[in-house]
Amino acid sequence: MTRARKSLIDLAATSYYHLIARCVRRAFLCGDDKYTGQNFDHRRDWLVKRIKLLSSVFAIDIAAYAIMSNHYHLVVKVNRREALAWSDDEVIARWQKLYSGHVVVNRLNKGKQLDRVTLSQRDGIIAQWRARLYDISWYMKSLNEYIARKANKEDNCTGKYWEGRYKSQALLDQQSVLSCMAYVDLNPIRAKAANSIEESDFTSIQERITHFKAAQNEESQATYVTKNKSENLPLQPIQLMTLYEHELAHTIPFALLDYLQLVDWSGRQLNRSKKGHLSKAAPSILSRLNIEEAQWLESIQRFRHLYSNFAGTQQCLKHHAAKNDVKWYKGAG
Repeated sequence: MTRARKSLIDLAATSYYHLIARCVRRAFLCGDDKYTGQNFDHRRDWLVKRIKLLSSVFAIDIAAYAIMSNHYHLVVKVNRREALAWSDDEVIARWQKLYSGHVVVNRLNKGKQLDRVTLSQRDGIIAQWRARLYDISWYMKSLNEYIARKANKEDNCTGKYWEGRYKSQALLDQQSVLSCMAYVDLNPIRAKAANSIEESDFTSIQERITHFKAAQNEESQATYVTKNKSENLPLQPIQLMTLYEHELAHTIPFALLDYLQLVDWSGRQLNRSKKGHLSKAAPSILSRLNIEEAQWLESIQRFRHLYSNFAGTQQCLKHHAAKNDVKWYKGAG
């Protein structure tokens, strides 16, 4: 049974979500379309650029992404507390980067005096904008509508471009965040579109590797910066959430090198033709997080199907189900 979106996005339970959207036509979002002979790789750039623009406007950070031939995956973190701390002027400035303003707000910005009723109306409008700027549905609407319009214009057609509404999974604990990020980053390898994480085009893991390698070159250090210079973190893509072993604001609590090693090892297990895949022992991060190797490998291959709208350990799923007066969540039994 389809659940109401408001019952699937529960910021009191978690701020991390796995989001998926798929093309309705099963024609190609990007890549080579064997039916038409056309190549749509440039649409990957559309998506990546739009995702990053939206994350600079919304209080929603990107932890992982993968742009595939007719669908895409995102792992995001919603920063509701950050949005609530914005000044009214910042809310207005962010909103107007994407949408036209409102006549009442514009009048006040032009220095016109407003009566008490109109001021109250203005406050209500800004409150609505603020709420939308940390709303996943508004984020996905701003992403999917933009891509659909551009693709339809390019295809010289009209109509729906995406399959119904987007799919979402709430990631209820650190283990589910880690395994979902790896699941997303390994999409090209599972689909046999790449042989290694370095070759996995239009994924966050490839972007992290590229920036990490650039950080080794002293000449590149002026170009590649982090969000947390004071913490002496490894240089990482500024438009992705920083991986750091200690919990800090706007960071994912896993060390960058641990994560790269884990995803590389996992990719070798999925691609057994890759030289050296059997010679490497499972990374130590699995034992530190008390995750069994077999359990991990199953999760990175079948994450989307192991769980439904909520993902986490059995204990976490049972607790969340009881909290929401639900008997059972997929993955708990």
